[in-house]
Amino acid sequence: MQTSPIQRPSSAFIGASWAALLIGIITYLSGLWNASMALNEKGYYFTILMYGLFAAISLQKSVRDRSEGIAVTGIYFGLCWISVLLALLLLTLGLWNATLQNSEKGFYAMAFLLSLFAAVAVQKNVRDVTRAELASSGASSAEAPGT
Repeated sequence: MQTSPIQRPSSAFIGASWAALLIGIITYLSGLWNASMALNEKGYYFTILMYGLFAAISLQKSVRDRSEGIAVTGIYFGLCWISVLLALLLLTLGLWNATLQNSEKGFYAMAFLLSLFAAVAVQKNVRDVTRAELASSGASSAEAPGT
């Protein structure tokens, strides 16, 4: 069986992924900064963003690890899925009950989803670049720490 060489993602895709992540996060946070809501509400939405980003990255890594035959426990894999779904549910409930205009609610939802999607793309790129560099240097991809 032939194995295809590990390809590095294009610079354009890497740049677009980072740009989308930064735009999503900065947009979401600037909305919070300028919002006329109580500080505890701002903290709630900020915490959901941070939790969602971590959960999305962790889920992406777990899915990829499993597809590559790297052991991931079922409980951790399940917790990753629960965390992503919980972050989405908490944002939805928070926005549903918020006294914001519908356009503001949509603004937060779109910035949140852009951030989560971009975080997954950035994690994928980081992993692919590391694997491509290791493959080109002759090292085993199993030796890649922290990917």
